[in-house]
Amino acid sequence: MYLGLDLGTSGVKAMLIDGDQRVIGSANGALEVSRPHHGWSEQAPADWIRATEEAIGGLKALHPAELAAVRGIGLSGQMHGATLVDADDKVLRPCILWNDTRSHVEAAALDADPRFRALTGNIVFPGFTAPKLAWVARHEPDIFAKVAKVLLPKDFLRLWLTGEHISEMSDAAGTSWLDTGKRAWSAELLAATGLNERQMPALVEGTDPAGTLRSELAGKWGMGGGVIVAGGAGDNAASACGMGTVSEGAAFVSLGTSGVLFAANGSYLPKPESAVHAFCHALPNTWHQMGVILSATDALNWHSHVTSKSAAELTTELGEALRAPTGVTFLPYLSGERTPHNDAAIRGAFIGLGHDTGRVVLTQAVLEGVSFAIRDSFEALRSAGTTISRVTAIGGGSRSRYWLASIATALGVPVDIPADGDFGAAFGAARLGLIAATGADPVAVCSAPETAETIDPVAEFSGAYADAYSRYRALYPAIKPLSAL
Repeated sequence: MYLGLDLGTSGVKAMLIDGDQRVIGSANGALEVSRPHHGWSEQAPADWIRATEEAIGGLKALHPAELAAVRGIGLSGQMHGATLVDADDKVLRPCILWNDTRSHVEAAALDADPRFRALTGNIVFPGFTAPKLAWVARHEPDIFAKVAKVLLPKDFLRLWLTGEHISEMSDAAGTSWLDTGKRAWSAELLAATGLNERQMPALVEGTDPAGTLRSELAGKWGMGGGVIVAGGAGDNAASACGMGTVSEGAAFVSLGTSGVLFAANGSYLPKPESAVHAFCHALPNTWHQMGVILSATDALNWHSHVTSKSAAELTTELGEALRAPTGVTFLPYLSGERTPHNDAAIRGAFIGLGHDTGRVVLTQAVLEGVSFAIRDSFEALRSAGTTISRVTAIGGGSRSRYWLASIATALGVPVDIPADGDFGAAFGAARLGLIAATGADPVAVCSAPETAETIDPVAEFSGAYADAYSRYRALYPAIKPLSAL
């Protein structure tokens, strides 16, 4: 048996699979986020341990014999969090999370240093780890002086599980300290934030062994000795391992609260000015690119709230057969936008409304607006050298066939719907645990799920969608000056 632990923002998920990758069971432990000031987002690392104990305790109650047979554990986690510990591994302050924006001034200052984009292949976003340490150095100098190690959230969990200070490439790539092409810490970038390599965890590949479960915990959970803990992955790379998106050209689109277009790359293809993330993948000698939009199903949920109709009611009202664009355009920038604009101040808009514009037309425009935002990411990845010939759709929004037809037509590529199953980050982490414990071939283990159905682009609307996308693209520069007022 193999255990995947996914440390998310809202909870820890534990998933147990067998040697044939059949899911035996899963359980969860809940987490909450503390927001003591505007723009702050924190969690106490002790709560991660509690939630992990709850999740594994839930598995033990249901599957004690199977849990006892665990030979490998894989870790996945929310990225970018700054977990600071002293020389005795004591936590110095609450972890500053990925969605904390307090360090926007420090991020802009670091991004203005050309070395950061040149070595990391990415813009320095406020959510990344390096600017958070620059903020701590400026505002909490006593704490900064005591920092012995900076750990990402899942790697703090590893410290508790194994006693080791180890990270891996996919998560480390989101810190703004990794030389992403060389897959190594950059002493130069660390020095720019007053740190050194001794304060960083050792680096391994996500498929490598990265510690052994402490005997105390193995005994508590009824496991034997020698349980290997894999390097693991950041959450998106772990999800990609679960989806089988690990080989050149493989891609998925995730329609969750935010939207992600993720493509695996066989080489390092940075283009930071496009706001595309270029990170290491969890597998050796593999990288990936991500375009991120900040409001995907969140845009439909906003429309649902305004109209007092559920998201399901709205999409049912629209039907399944794709319609031609109406001339009403929606910009889904409800909380700013990441790819390709990197604009936290921009806000959404409806354009082209008339007396005859009803709820169904607005719903159609919302779905099309998200589809065109994903097209923006598609074009940004293409400009960075990635060719995507088809995508697999995951996330809550993928339940709408209309939306998938809209995305397929906007991108001009087929959209595959996977067979039922849980192929998320916890499953990907369990796969990495299996690989690390057995030495199995990573690509063979990280296979793609069966495709239940494929949604093809609707050819009769390709021209109308191209025209609608041109209108969509023209609107961002038009409204940007107004968003600053």
